[in-house]
This record gives sequence, C-alpha cells and structure tokens, in this order.
Amino acid sequence: MPVADTSQPMSGQPVSAVAERYASSLFELAREAGSVDAVAGDLNRFQAMIDESVDLQRLVTSPAFTSEQQASAIAALCDKAEIGGLVGNFLKLVAANRRLFAVPGMIAAFRMIAARHRGELAADVTSAHALTPAQETELKEALKSATGKTVTMFVTVDPSLLGGLIVKIGSRQIDTSLRTKLSTLKLALKEVG
Repeated sequence: MPVADTSQPMSGQPVSAVAERYASSLFELAREAGSVDAVAGDLNRFQAMIDESVDLQRLVTSPAFTSEQQASAIAALCDKAEIGGLVGNFLKLVAANRRLFAVPGMIAAFRMIAARHRGELAADVTSAHALTPAQETELKEALKSATGKTVTMFVTVDPSLLGGLIVKIGSRQIDTSLRTKLSTLKLALKEVG
C-alpha cells in the first residue's frame, strides 16, 4: 500500500520515498501478523531511545560507521531494550542495508499508515514545555473538531520554541511558537528600518 502523504517526522525532515517503502512493508507484515499495535509500541520506544541518546543519534546518522558496526550495535540495543520480533528484525535489516539514517522517517511513516488504517490522523506536536494531560486532551479535542477525525498525537518537547506549539498533520503545519513569531517580527522590523 503506497503512501502518498509527504508528511514530516518529528525531526522536521521530509519523509523520504525510501522511508515510506520500508514503513509500508513493515506495516503490511505487522497487519498480516495482527501485531500493528505491538509494532507501533516498539517503534515508539526505539524513537524515544533515539530522541534521548546523542550517541544513538550519531550511530543512526553518521556514515562513518560500517553497516556491520551499525547492525551489531542495533542488535545489542534491541536485545537490551527487549525489542524483538518484527521490529527487531526490521531494524537489523535497515542497518544492514545502510538505511539507518532514515529510521525516524520510517517510524513517522509507519505512524501515519497505522493511524490511517484505524481511521485516524497522526499529529506530531512539538511544544516548548511538557503538556499536562488536560492540555493534551484539550488539544486532541480541538484537532478532532478541526479535522473531523480522531487524532493520535505524538508529543515532543523542544525548549528552543520558547513558547507555543507546532502541530503537523500530514502535509499541514500550524506553527504558533514564540520563536517563529519573533523571527517574523525581526524580519518585519528589518524591512521597516
């Protein structure tokens, strides 16, 4: 099932065609095995590991590591994090194929495919500060009202936003961050002065 949506993962990079193909294949395998939710959970845990570890980010993005080194490190990480089955094998295959750099995009694409399969929309929400459960519920309801569909949110915190939110749903982005507002104001002031 090809993915036509060109959304962006939380890293802000566009989801590549390679990421879409890998994610689509993984989704089909997960659907056939009846383990879409389990696979999504393992992928979310792996994404959290990437987000929290500079060393893992370096392993994923650096071309300095050989495919054998990447595959070995990923195998060890999967064993330690108890990520096995489809996701463990998938990550090992991705590493062996030198596509580890695209894993964040693959995870984002998988989330979109899984959400679409459930009749939902996937929203990447970046906030300057951690959202309270009440704020998450309110935002989810506002997005549901705006889109007419149930929304699954993936929330990350980026203090560099200074305040506000960035919400990405599919190819649409709503940026209410203070950082963007200040940048816009700075540009406007440069034009005046």
